[in-house]
Amino acid sequence: MKDYIIVGFGFAGIAFTHILEKNKKQFLVFDADLPKSTTTAAALFNPVILKRFTAAWKATEQMQLLQTFYEEMEARLGERIMEELPTFRKFASLEEQNNWFMASDRPSLSEYLLAKIEREINPNILGEFGFGRVLQTGRIDTKKMVSLYTKLLEKEGLICREKFDFSALEIKEDGVCYKGVSARRIVFCEGYNVVENPYFNYLPMQGCKGELLTFSAPKLQLYSVVKSNGFIIPFGENNYKIGTTYVLDDKTNMPTESGREELLEKLKDLISCDFEIIEQEVGIRPTILDRRPLLGTHPEYESLCILNGLGTRGAMLAPYTATALFSHLENSEELDKEMNISRFYKRFYKKSE
Repeated sequence: MKDYIIVGFGFAGIAFTHILEKNKKQFLVFDADLPKSTTTAAALFNPVILKRFTAAWKATEQMQLLQTFYEEMEARLGERIMEELPTFRKFASLEEQNNWFMASDRPSLSEYLLAKIEREINPNILGEFGFGRVLQTGRIDTKKMVSLYTKLLEKEGLICREKFDFSALEIKEDGVCYKGVSARRIVFCEGYNVVENPYFNYLPMQGCKGELLTFSAPKLQLYSVVKSNGFIIPFGENNYKIGTTYVLDDKTNMPTESGREELLEKLKDLISCDFEIIEQEVGIRPTILDRRPLLGTHPEYESLCILNGLGTRGAMLAPYTATALFSHLENSEELDKEMNISRFYKRFYKKSE
């Protein structure tokens, strides 16, 4: 018997799988290689919400785990996937400058915000009111991470590349059985696809479509992330991404002309040099109404578990939430009430009536 079956192999599934391997648990992953927000996402890690100059939820706890977690992942994969990148916030007014200095004095932000104004960070980046620098930021190469980890598990016979068939899942007294594979627990890490999960589709998965443009700009020579109305991220060889859009009423994986135009407008507001668009990407972020992750066990079946709802901060949240769920399931440690799905049990019972 396996210890776990894992369904889905984006940020959540990968993080939980890594922790299982680290703790010598037996598992099998099922992943259909459907479009993932993980591989589309910019995958930045940044402890500050730069729109309001506030600390991200549980930022300190997440940052304490992040470095070690991805270094362990790199050792497992044999390649670098984490890149430290400076991040600059473009100021739109003198008021934002003042707000930055006030925020940098707060205990929760002082280690992340540099209390000075950079007047120019790049001759091709427009910034009348200057820029503020965020510390301890970077990005995860998610396409490389997913690809390398998938290949390793395929060689070891630990991943099945097929769509999960819920009709084939049997719930037993001592766990679950799926197509002849028995396990103590099954953990669903499906991202937005949880809306098709008959056991967890009562959860308020909102979902948010985001689009990114990849562009080439040889004259830009930018080696940091720049955040304004949008953000620019360097990817090497004069290639960059500009993001992102937020659309709630469209859950298709098709690029849109409106998304392209919105991103082009953001790009032209940030840079003054020539550029060429290379690619347009789309992903559906697994966002929740209260903007908190979804962790825990089914209200009626303890062998059915979920790790989801990482939203736009998967790179930071994945190590923290996966660690918390494992500690809860294996060591009976309490889950934080803000991310425990027990906060939505009433929705389940109401739907079951």
